[in-house]
Amino acid sequence: MPRLAFNTAGAALVTAVAASALLVPATSASAAPDPDGRAVGVAVDSIDATCRSHSRNYVVRKYYRGPQFYTLRCGTKTWGWKHIKARHGWNATMDKKISTAIWSGSANGRGGYSTYTNSCPRIEKFRTIIGTPAGTNDLLTAYKVNQSAAAATAAKC
Repeated sequence: MPRLAFNTAGAALVTAVAASALLVPATSASAAPDPDGRAVGVAVDSIDATCRSHSRNYVVRKYYRGPQFYTLRCGTKTWGWKHIKARHGWNATMDKKISTAIWSGSANGRGGYSTYTNSCPRIEKFRTIIGTPAGTNDLLTAYKVNQSAAAATAAKC
């Protein structure tokens, strides 16, 4: 093969490898959020194994609200992922509800964000509370709000 053809082929190969590296999606916990605000971090089904082998301060998820993000750490029985799993249950649906509340919910006066019914009066459906011993932007807890208690305290339209 002539030297010029070899150099051209080599340059093309290097360019192709560099271009393909730019197309590989980032999957680390520090990756940017998806445009719809989905959380990033450890896969939902592997958080249990991850938290068994890491400290309570280990970040397993990041939830975004615009450029701001809130972290979910392994935590303890009183805050974080371990608390949410033990007290309120954990699965992909819970993860999605947390993400939705933080991404597009309304501030709830408890340092977090909540989702509400689209009715009059508005009734709180799901609540997150932010702020833990590990950090001010950490998720303390998240849970479905008891509808009867919320309805009793809701203001009339």
